[in-house]
Amino acid sequence: MKLQGIVPPIITPLKDRDVLDVDGLEKLVEHMLGGGVHGIFVLGSTGEAPSLSYAVRREMITRVCRQAGDRVPVVVGVTDTSITESLVLAGHAADSGADAIVAAPPFYFPSDPPELLEYFQHLNSDSPLPLILYNMPGLTKVNMTVDTVEKLMVEPNIVGIKDSSCNMMYYQKLLKLAPKREGWFTLIGPEELLCESVMQGGHGGVNGGANLAPKLYVDTYNAVINQQFDRALAIQKQILQLGDALYGVGKHVSSCVKGIKCALSVLGICDDYMADPLHRFREPERKVIIEHLQKLVADGVLDLSLFTDHTLG
Repeated sequence: MKLQGIVPPIITPLKDRDVLDVDGLEKLVEHMLGGGVHGIFVLGSTGEAPSLSYAVRREMITRVCRQAGDRVPVVVGVTDTSITESLVLAGHAADSGADAIVAAPPFYFPSDPPELLEYFQHLNSDSPLPLILYNMPGLTKVNMTVDTVEKLMVEPNIVGIKDSSCNMMYYQKLLKLAPKREGWFTLIGPEELLCESVMQGGHGGVNGGANLAPKLYVDTYNAVINQQFDRALAIQKQILQLGDALYGVGKHVSSCVKGIKCALSVLGICDDYMADPLHRFREPERKVIIEHLQKLVADGVLDLSLFTDHTLG
């Protein structure tokens, strides 16, 4: 498989600690598909995957795969401290009809490059699905070296990489590797770098804001692909405006996911319950999100007609 375009890391709508917001999930999937996304990434960082029970993770995989059907590829995050649990999730993903799994380095125990190389070789050899590498040093505290990625590219079942390092020099080195392997793809995580990364030869983005405004991100990607660079840069400014409006509310690093969930709640898509140890925005922060959403609508960044159950007033 080759994954390219906009593949949002879908949030996990929850009603309670161990209860999916099923109606909200269905609305969210249709909202993203209606915006033209090219795939869906289940159980990523934006989906709070490490904080979810395995039961909720399995239910999330099953429901998204069933609803998406053959409309877009679905890839599933299986990152865990236990390779056995990662492979159990990979098996469930395969049974549910997913197209690939995504794995970052195991967190907690730090691993050096030789250990990380063997880890991914072992995971790959026993996985029933193609494997996409995921470099997320900010959360795993392990950076996948370019040399490690290059050595893993010889494995036929390892098909690409998503990079969330926020390091464009590192990303450029990954792009130089891509021609060495037919069909290999390189995706960017931070949406602030979407336009730049695709202009430099990247294959798309796994961007959290596409939960809320999928068409905005799809239009940016399409504009670059069609060499409409002025248009792409103009839309990228709107993406930056959306990020400034939602991700800086509150005082904590978790404000990014909280901002997306709160905005989706205000716009009538799904509940904004957060998995422990995080918690949803309280009323003061929610009021700020509402004000910022009203400004995004007024500036033409968000199309309110796409949200029939919103409470913006």
